[in-house]
Amino acid sequence: MSAEPQVVIIGGGFSGAAVAIELLRLVPHGLRVTLLEPRAVPGAGVAYSTAEPSHRINVPAARMQLAGEEEGAFDRWYRGQPAFADDPQARREDGALYPQRGQFGRYVSQRFTDALRASAGRLVHLREQALAYDPRGVTTASGRLLKSDLLILAVSHPPPALPRLAAPFHDHPALIANPWRADALADIAPDARVAVMGTGLTMADSIATLSRLGHRGPVTAFSRHGLLPRGNISGAAEPWPGDYRQGTLRQRLRRVREDVRRAAELGQPWQVVLDAVRNQGQSIWQGLTFVDRQRFLRHLRSYWDVHRYRIAPQVADVLSQRQRDGSLKVQAARLTALEGDASRLTLTLSPRHGDPQSLTVDRLILTTGPAHGGLIDSQPLLRDLAQEGLIRADALGLGLDVDSRSRAIGREGVVTPKVLISGPAARGRFGELMGLPQVADHAAAVAAEALATLGIESSFVIHD
Repeated sequence: MSAEPQVVIIGGGFSGAAVAIELLRLVPHGLRVTLLEPRAVPGAGVAYSTAEPSHRINVPAARMQLAGEEEGAFDRWYRGQPAFADDPQARREDGALYPQRGQFGRYVSQRFTDALRASAGRLVHLREQALAYDPRGVTTASGRLLKSDLLILAVSHPPPALPRLAAPFHDHPALIANPWRADALADIAPDARVAVMGTGLTMADSIATLSRLGHRGPVTAFSRHGLLPRGNISGAAEPWPGDYRQGTLRQRLRRVREDVRRAAELGQPWQVVLDAVRNQGQSIWQGLTFVDRQRFLRHLRSYWDVHRYRIAPQVADVLSQRQRDGSLKVQAARLTALEGDASRLTLTLSPRHGDPQSLTVDRLILTTGPAHGGLIDSQPLLRDLAQEGLIRADALGLGLDVDSRSRAIGREGVVTPKVLISGPAARGRFGELMGLPQVADHAAAVAAEALATLGIESSFVIHD
């Protein structure tokens, strides 16, 4: 048995793969890392494993890379791939590239494979599921016990939860509860009447997929606010100098709105201001009181999401075209009743303004997003850790509770120093942990914290 410290990472999506790559980059010798991920190739996760051609990254390729890589690393890699020549739609008029999303998954997977080969056996990928954890290590579904000096949870988003009204129809042929499932939309007829519950990024992906498959029937997309994701700006823009790290939520919001108006007077788009807010996102979130965080989630989150999580220009073009030709209608409405016959569903929608309306459709696609509040119940290992008092849900229902060093917080607020959380599951503490740059930076910080906990020196400096 090796005397070298052993780290076990649970989850091999982007975050888990990025942590593993960073650990081996910082400490090429003297550490062993085991990544537990049932998929054949780590790195892509749910978002970047899609093979759907219409699903594209929503920022230019030049702004996507792992922590520690030079800016533009993915852009340069992609230009050397056959897919670059085979996909002329990836290039926009300003020269920016928006490749198919699966290409970035291939890029991260290749970086993981490179680390695996260079590790001389110190990095291992096991295609297994973790079931339990105790002081000896992690027990897998096959009964294998993996020694673990440190456990890193880089767990994926939980699956979507059925809305209460849709639960009785979970097996109905017209209900598509998980549009991320491969070929979930493939059997929808070109003239089918479709409703989409949710108007965010997954809705946009679903409409783009339907359009590529030849669907031209009527689509009604609805959500409580009826807000669509905004598009990105073309070309480079000077960074906005605004500072939003002080004050109450109301004061910061007022400052952002004033700066958006000031930017417009200077001929600059609102995106430059929101990008400045995003770059300060973790500091802003951690500076808010708990009550202000609750207010944000209740009143501002929908507006923030559509301005922060933007859509690729190719997808924006599809949505705009379908709205112009009348085949896509977007409503601010709630689902207040749901009925069905053998093949169709009838929705009762209550608009924010106006009388309830009935809508009969051939398909109802749910794009309301992951059930973050059910994360612990979504995986056996998380249930076991919670039962042992080593982890707990965060108070906002966004994921898992952590401290400022990404260490898990368990029963009665006690820190679990040998369990770290990487990626979006830690956003209750850090706030801005959904976009790629922040997740990549957090993975690097978690890797550095892991080495510090194990007493291994590295060149990475953690800034709380």
